[in-house]
Amino acid sequence: MKPIVMAALLATGSCLALSAPTARAQTAETEFNIPAQRLADALRAYSEATGRDVIAASQLLEGRRSSAVRGRLSPDEALTRLLAKTGLVAKHVAGSWVLQLANNPALLEKPADTGSESIVVTGSRIRGAGPVGSPLVTLDRTAIERSGYATVQQLLASLPQNFGGGPTETTLGATTRNGAGSDATYGSSINLRGLGPSSTLVLVDGMRPPLGGTGGVFADISLIPVSAVERIEILTDGASAIYGADAVAGVVNVRLRKNFEGTETMLRAGTADADMSEMQFGQLLGKSWGGGHAVIAYQFSQRGALAAAKRPYAREDLRRFGGGDYRSLYGSPGTITAADGRVFGIPAGQDGTALSAADLLPGVQNRRDNRAHSDLLPRQRVHSFYAGGEIEITERLSIHAKLLAAERRYRMTGNSEFLRRFSVPVSNPYYVDPIGTNEPVLVAYSFVNELGPQINTGRVRAISASAGLEQQVGDWRIELTGGYGKQKGRANTLNLVNSARLASALADTNPSTAFNIFGDGRANNPATIESIRGSYGTIDTYDNWSAALRVDGPLARLPAGNLRLAAGIEYRREAYDYFTILDLSSAVPIAAPFAGLPGPRRVKSIYGELMVPIFGPDNRTAGVERLDVSLAGRLEDYNQFGRTANPKLGVRWDPVHGLAIRGSFGTSFRAPHFDELLGSSLSSFRALRVDDPASPTGTSNVVGLFGYAPDIGPEKATSWTVGVDIAPPRIGGVKVSLTYYDVNYKDRIGSVSEDYLRFLVNRDLFAGVITDNPLPELVQSYFAMPGFINPLGIAPSEVVAIIDGRTRNLSAEHQRGLDFELSYAPEFAGGTVDAGVTGTHIFSIKRTLTEGARDTEVAGLYASPVKWRVRGRMGWSKGGFSASAFINYTGGYRNQLVTPTARVSHWTTVDLTIVQAIGAAAGEDGRGLQLALSLVNLFDRDPPFAEIPSFSSALGYDPEKANPLGRMASVQARIRW
Repeated sequence: MKPIVMAALLATGSCLALSAPTARAQTAETEFNIPAQRLADALRAYSEATGRDVIAASQLLEGRRSSAVRGRLSPDEALTRLLAKTGLVAKHVAGSWVLQLANNPALLEKPADTGSESIVVTGSRIRGAGPVGSPLVTLDRTAIERSGYATVQQLLASLPQNFGGGPTETTLGATTRNGAGSDATYGSSINLRGLGPSSTLVLVDGMRPPLGGTGGVFADISLIPVSAVERIEILTDGASAIYGADAVAGVVNVRLRKNFEGTETMLRAGTADADMSEMQFGQLLGKSWGGGHAVIAYQFSQRGALAAAKRPYAREDLRRFGGGDYRSLYGSPGTITAADGRVFGIPAGQDGTALSAADLLPGVQNRRDNRAHSDLLPRQRVHSFYAGGEIEITERLSIHAKLLAAERRYRMTGNSEFLRRFSVPVSNPYYVDPIGTNEPVLVAYSFVNELGPQINTGRVRAISASAGLEQQVGDWRIELTGGYGKQKGRANTLNLVNSARLASALADTNPSTAFNIFGDGRANNPATIESIRGSYGTIDTYDNWSAALRVDGPLARLPAGNLRLAAGIEYRREAYDYFTILDLSSAVPIAAPFAGLPGPRRVKSIYGELMVPIFGPDNRTAGVERLDVSLAGRLEDYNQFGRTANPKLGVRWDPVHGLAIRGSFGTSFRAPHFDELLGSSLSSFRALRVDDPASPTGTSNVVGLFGYAPDIGPEKATSWTVGVDIAPPRIGGVKVSLTYYDVNYKDRIGSVSEDYLRFLVNRDLFAGVITDNPLPELVQSYFAMPGFINPLGIAPSEVVAIIDGRTRNLSAEHQRGLDFELSYAPEFAGGTVDAGVTGTHIFSIKRTLTEGARDTEVAGLYASPVKWRVRGRMGWSKGGFSASAFINYTGGYRNQLVTPTARVSHWTTVDLTIVQAIGAAAGEDGRGLQLALSLVNLFDRDPPFAEIPSFSSALGYDPEKANPLGRMASVQARIRW
């Protein structure tokens, strides 16, 4: 394995490393007694027994259990048995054993009038028409200001339909599930329905922004300035027929302010009980004239880091809460493992220069709670700039343009992800032998006192620009647009140990320059400390270019209104690059691009959407006040995997005034990420012997296929909704909306390689990846491939099956649920009441691992959405004053990470916002001063306790379903000039 491969493994998530053994320790048999248990715990026990250096990405260990290992065995035999049913293999790389999957050797001002002919609402390309049959949630400027939230990601996180799992600043470093490990720079995504952030299409004014994350997997909504947002439209329905790829779970379209007139200055300051501070400044300038309008906005946001020490549940030692002790085995002072495997704690209060064997503490393992000394949230600083405008060239021809640019910098005290034990030779001047055998010893040690804490730092720069010409020809509009976007992320992990240079420093015989690992860090030469300092860095770049020609207008006049058509052709080009700088295991840094990534993606699309009014005000009849039908279809051609076609049907029926029954049906898809198209460049084929109950010997010889399949295609989904909207005309201000949804997601891209040892044992589960009695020519073709691995010397004629563990289109997910909203806005005491509740209830989430496998219910489990999420509101406003209270409820669920399965309780918080306009701001033009007080989590409710262990750490709350901020108090002043 090349060093770049090690870098790729380390980049996938937090890792744990345990020091490399001496030659004697590697080959001598040892007595093992490791029971079957969580794989992370078993590996710790194995490391203590052997002294081996084992490195593993944390996401590989989550949810896996080891096999029991007992008896006198060599370290190789013991590790093979321990990993026997995990789907992981160990590779020897530069003195380390790297664990990896067997298949992956490399590793809103008032909202716009949606009835206007010039407005295009999310979910439809037809101007002046909303999405027929599909549910649409809108957060306008008033709702944004009354929410009390300071960022776009906070606003979207409050949506009941959004699941907090995936790439966000709260999950990175705490979990790698749901794709959180793909976020290297503490960005934030949105994950509607919990179907994955890549299944939610994010648009900014209808344009695709550049993407972030390893592989280009999500839109970083933390880069969008909230002060420049006019409204946010959320379509909770599949919409690939309208927008193309990724719109499986829905579409989030952030509309930026464009018709603002005047000058607005915003200042905001807040604190989380003095444990974390935030500050925000925004400046908005807008001007309209007879021939056009223009808006310029700038926003600066700064939020401090939140230290885990401020939150008692953010610990690795969870015994006080009834959980386990997951503290790191690497302390300062450290722990010595002698040649016979016994451990001796190094006493505190001494610098290691005069340490003797008699001073050591037999049987003591010094530990350190790394989580307690890290940050839960990074310090973030964001500069963002927006400019947009439109100019009428003639009465019927106009030009428009937009520019959105942002830079986000972050810094965070990390959780010491790269940990390992080191062999100290007898030649070290400070060497101490606990048992007098005069052999090298292993020391588990935290270098935090020498190097300082691990620091995660970096920056993200993004720019999106678009421009277009719009020509009106009669009642038709023709629009030609083009856009460009680029996002570049740079992530650095500092204050790590370079193992190669440390080995030299430990072998140094000069007391003044040798590294002393037997104290508490006080006795080491500063130059020596600097010599062992290492780091790890990544650079990822995503570019997209787009062009589109669109037309829309009336085709014919029907009795109920105009038959309207929107159609267009679009072109999009996307490119992604990934680069690593590894200074961990070699004397000099290794910098190289990630090999095998596909070249630019080119997408050609053609679409059409037809809106047919069947009944309306001019021809309504008994039982039919209104009946509309929409038909849409889209054909997309990808240079990387071919064509995909998606239709959509929408229907809305108003039996009587105030009652609407609607429904939609369509198909959607998600295009593979760049890293999912690596194909044969990361493939591995090998001859294996696996358990087979159908064989007389109990085992069978097979050819195993691992890596990435060459023909990965898009994920596909079929979704339908049925809903009702009620607004009784005799009860003013009452609105009720219910939507039942059903999403059947197929061809999910994934791998079952971790279960390859069970393929022939559980044929009913894995029939889709087994080829029995393969043709001899097919078997021979695999044996003839370069790099084919055959450690057991199996002959081609002895192969009885081919098992396919490659990453490819495999799994399926079927989700059913109900969205609901009830609102009431009556007049009261001279003002207006705003009361309501919105929420979602998931009936079922059935996941199927492979074709032919049994499905499994996962709703209400850890790493999946909860069954209930509800947000209620109660407010009153009059003139320039408003007061709003919100109740946020997240239902309880089961935590299957622990044995026995534990119940995690629900979490309910209350938010309060008070807004007062002073002077002219209370009038219709809104000019003057507006003051706001916001209290988020008013009663300072802690997240419910959840024991969340990972391979290298632990946490006492679930960052996917709760946040550690506590009560956040903010004041804001907004001045309109």
